[in-house]
Amino acid sequence: MTRNTKVVVIGGGYSGVMAASRLTRRDDVTVTLINPRATFVERIRLHQVAGGSHDAVVEYRKVLAEGVGLVVDTVTRIDAAERSLTLANGGTVDYDYLVYAVGSGSADPRVPGAAEFAYPIADLEEAERLRSVVGAAPVSAAVTVVGGGASGIETAAELAESGRTVTLVCGGGLGPYLHPRGRRSVAKRLAELGVTVVEGPDAKVTAVTRDAVRLADGRELPSQVTIWTAGFGVPDLATRSGLSTDALGRLLTDETLTSVDDERIVAAGDSAAPSDLPFRMGCQSAVQLGPQAAETVLSRIAGEQPAPIDVGFAGQCISLGRRFGVFQVSHKDDTAKKLYLGGRPGAKLKELICRSTVWQLGYEARKPGVRTWWAKDDKRQELLLAKRDEALATR
Repeated sequence: MTRNTKVVVIGGGYSGVMAASRLTRRDDVTVTLINPRATFVERIRLHQVAGGSHDAVVEYRKVLAEGVGLVVDTVTRIDAAERSLTLANGGTVDYDYLVYAVGSGSADPRVPGAAEFAYPIADLEEAERLRSVVGAAPVSAAVTVVGGGASGIETAAELAESGRTVTLVCGGGLGPYLHPRGRRSVAKRLAELGVTVVEGPDAKVTAVTRDAVRLADGRELPSQVTIWTAGFGVPDLATRSGLSTDALGRLLTDETLTSVDDERIVAAGDSAAPSDLPFRMGCQSAVQLGPQAAETVLSRIAGEQPAPIDVGFAGQCISLGRRFGVFQVSHKDDTAKKLYLGGRPGAKLKELICRSTVWQLGYEARKPGVRTWWAKDDKRQELLLAKRDEALATR
C-alpha cells in the first residue's frame, strides 16, 4: 500500500490557511497546519482590537478545510536534511513537503527606548496588551503613534474617534503608498478627528522615553502611551535553520515559490522572497501566494513542473475610524492610481473587504481549488529581466 504524502504548513495566517486548504485537493495527501494559536487572527483588524471594537478572532473550523490537522505549537527549527521539524514542546514532526508561511510581525525598532517604552501592534497579543494599556490610561493622556503607513493611520484614527488625544508621527510622509489625492483625503479626515500629524525628515523618532517621544530636530512630544507601527519584520526561523534568506529574513525562492536550497520546501505570504523581489506584505498578496504555494507542492507530487507565480493587486484600503475610510485604487503592479473611494463609502468597502477575506478563506476550505487569483502583473517580468541583466553585467 502506498502511504500518503505528508505536507506540513508552518503558520496559520491568511497564506498558510489558503495553502493548507488547497492541499486537500488530493486524497493521498495528509495535511498538517502548525500554528502557535488555536484560532485564526484577522490581522487586518488589529487596530480595532486596540480600539476595543473587534476581537479579530475566527474559529479555524470556519476557514480551514476539514481534512487539515491542526497542531497548536511553535516550530523552533527546520532540519531540511532529515525533513523534520522541532517543536517548542520538545516534539518533532516529519514531512515530505513543507510550506513555510510564518508571516510577519513587529520589526526591531532599533531606536533607543522604543523596545522598552513603545507598544507594537503587529500580532494579537500585542494588540490586546495595547487595548489594556489604553483602557487604563486617562482619556486626556497623550497618545503618540509612530509610523505613517496604513497600520499607523488606522490605529491613530481608531483611537482618536474614541476620544483620545492622538499625535501621528510619520518620519517620512503620511501614507507613502497613497496617490496625492488619496493622501489629502486621509489627512483631511485625520484633522477632523483631531489627530495631529507630524511628518517630514525632521520628524524621525530618535528616542522614546516613558513619557515622551524625541524627534530628529530636537523636539520632545509628550506621550503617556507610545505605539510603534513603523515597519514589519519576519521570524528568523529560516535563518536559524540554515536556509537562504534575504536581508529581512524572508525565505529566498524561485518564481514557483520553491526554496533555492531545497525543492521540498515552498514559501508563501510575508515570509517569502521569490527571486529576491518580494511582494508588499499584507493579506492581499498572502491569499494569492498561499494557493500557489500549494499548487507548486501538488505539481511536484504529481511529477509535473510547477507554474510560476501570478500575483496582481487592486489597491490599499485604510480605515479612518468606524465611519470613514479610503480605498486607494492601484495598478496590478501595486502602484497607486489617481482614483480612490473615500468617506462613508470607503468605510463600507473596507468592512466588506474584511468580511469577504474571511469568506474567501472559508470558500477555499469548502471547495479547494475552485477560486483563482488576480490577473498576472506583466511588469514583474520586466523586473525579473532587469534583475537578470544586472546580474550578468556584474559577472
